[in-house]
Amino acid sequence: MEISRRDLLRLSAAGGAGTALGGLIASGVDLAPAVAQAQQLRIKDAKVTPSVCPFCSVGCATLVHTVDGQIVNIEGDPRSPHNEGSLCPKGAATFQLHINPNRPVKVLHRAPGAHDWEEWDLDRAMDRVAELVKKTRDDTFVERLANGKLVNATTAIFSLGGATLDIEWNHIQQKLMRGLGIVAIENQARI
Repeated sequence: MEISRRDLLRLSAAGGAGTALGGLIASGVDLAPAVAQAQQLRIKDAKVTPSVCPFCSVGCATLVHTVDGQIVNIEGDPRSPHNEGSLCPKGAATFQLHINPNRPVKVLHRAPGAHDWEEWDLDRAMDRVAELVKKTRDDTFVERLANGKLVNATTAIFSLGGATLDIEWNHIQQKLMRGLGIVAIENQARI
């Protein structure tokens, strides 16, 4: 394996920094104040809002730091009895839900038989979904079984929630789906 001059310089700098840091730690220098100051600079002047991790039914507490209405950091809340400030890998990546440049921000619709997607505004898309749900429910709703037992159900609609939905949303979704008579429901609120 050939090492270029640039690689040698990088390795030398990394080795020197590691040796210096190791020497400081071995000599008893406390780096905690420097680490604490670096943490404070990261969230200086940020408004802290308590929240809940949206990924599972545990409900780990988080602290959301915002500056001028923009989220700059999300971390575990050390005051929480559930997680004591720690988060699982998914919870630690919650920040990515908000700042990910690949996150879809427009509704894309592809009509049956079409090859291309078209952009719809959110109101139009929601009206279309509501229209289709109502039509399907009206067409397939069963009030009573053949033996006269009251069921008020529709089996033509399936509801699938997900772990990226927060607990409160899953609770409301359960109530809505059951109110519509939907039997096939799967989401985090079942836990």
